[in-house]
Amino acid sequence: MATWKCVKQCGACCHLDPSERPDLEDYLSSEDLERYLSLVGEDGWCINYDQSNRECRIYADRPWFCRVEATTFKALYGIEAKELNEFAIDCCEQQIEGVYGTGSEELEHFFNAVGIEE
Repeated sequence: MATWKCVKQCGACCHLDPSERPDLEDYLSSEDLERYLSLVGEDGWCINYDQSNRECRIYADRPWFCRVEATTFKALYGIEAKELNEFAIDCCEQQIEGVYGTGSEELEHFFNAVGIEE
């Protein structure tokens, strides 16, 4: 069985372009939406994402909505803890494909890390 985990030096989730996430208002409070939008740089990437090292500069202090945790996914999407693994894998796969492409090295690395055979 595949097991979700964050793959270092991916950063696909740090691509925050609101035009690609039109339903933000459906799951973020107005305060959280304002915070989210304040994190989006001109290029659509989070201002705290270090593109040269491909990692978050504020990882330990990142906003709650940036965390893949049962309580976060329950609050945002209504996902129960037992569904988190599969849901998180699907979310990451979609985000990585959207940012880097379906045949990307990043997607292959993610599949290998979580135990998905292509």
